Amino acid sequence: MPIKLLIVDDSAIVRDVLSEALNRLPDIDVVGVAPDPFIARDKIVQLKPDVITLDIEMPRMDGLTFLERLMVFYPIPAIIVSSVTTSDRHAVMRALELGAFDVVNKPGGAISVGDILEEIAFKVRQAYEVRATYVQKRLDFQTKFASVRKTPTFQSSSHLRSIKTTDKVICIGASTGGTVALEYLLQQLPAHLPPILLVQHMPANFTKQFAQRLNGLSALEVKEAEDGEIIAEGTVYVAPGGLHLVMVRRGAALYTKLVISERVQFQRPSADVLFQSAAEVAGRNVIAVLLTGMGRDGAKGLKTLFDSGAHTMAQDEASSVVWGMPGAAVQLGAATEVLSLDRVAARLVELVSE
Repeated sequence: MPIKLLIVDDSAIVRDVLSEALNRLPDIDVVGVAPDPFIARDKIVQLKPDVITLDIEMPRMDGLTFLERLMVFYPIPAIIVSSVTTSDRHAVMRALELGAFDVVNKPGGAISVGDILEEIAFKVRQAYEVRATYVQKRLDFQTKFASVRKTPTFQSSSHLRSIKTTDKVICIGASTGGTVALEYLLQQLPAHLPPILLVQHMPANFTKQFAQRLNGLSALEVKEAEDGEIIAEGTVYVAPGGLHLVMVRRGAALYTKLVISERVQFQRPSADVLFQSAAEVAGRNVIAVLLTGMGRDGAKGLKTLFDSGAHTMAQDEASSVVWGMPGAAVQLGAATEVLSLDRVAARLVELVSE
């Protein structure tokens, strides 16, 4: 049975183009379109779609307000289709916090429907696959982690005096549910840590906003990675959307490198690519974490790190919004340990203090 999809967007052109293109796919049936949330509300009740796509800037009610109400009264996986130039630059991050399944760039300007069609279809299929559990898992996560402290857990800990940043490097991979998990994790970490390289599956342009948001929440400096930067302690490097982030060695120093190459596990950036490069140049000096996310990206790379002597961690099923990526790593025997998200920060500090 095809996936029933409802498209909610105030642009008639976007509605027509997306519905026509997605309806050509044998496993997706666009059962309706809506120009605003009020019409969308009635069509959701009438048509009972499995997944919706949702614009943020719309008349009568904005997409964020609608999403917040939807998650309470009629929870359904929603994929945000938005322009990075939206008037509220934090709107997409807010949508993900409210429970949006994922985000894609809105077609327009240099971004054609052809550029994003495959990505939208892929994420619609992913959302459909976990539709029965996703919303409740998000609710459980928010209930458990909403009261996060805004200061590092270890600000006065004796661990801080023994943290060794030389040669150590931390690598993190995440996808679905990862934006909220990473906000929680980075708020718990002290400023004095080895460099962190981070892959969060997210489209081009949105990763810079995400890095800026994390920077405002964390004691660490968080930035979108640039090509050829020396990797410095106390800094988090977020892989830009649409580019792979790899680690290279030049003499005694480690540098970032941004690569445009084939997608891995349908992803670019890919955690597998980052982890593989880290295994090659840093090996046992790496501490790697694979967090919540759909699919299998990062599992193979985490196993390579494990085999090279690195300390590897996978988020456990109970605290993951989607236990796809970390679950695949556990099945491969790639994890030195499997931890709840609320234990990861403390464990990272312990490991760099040893």
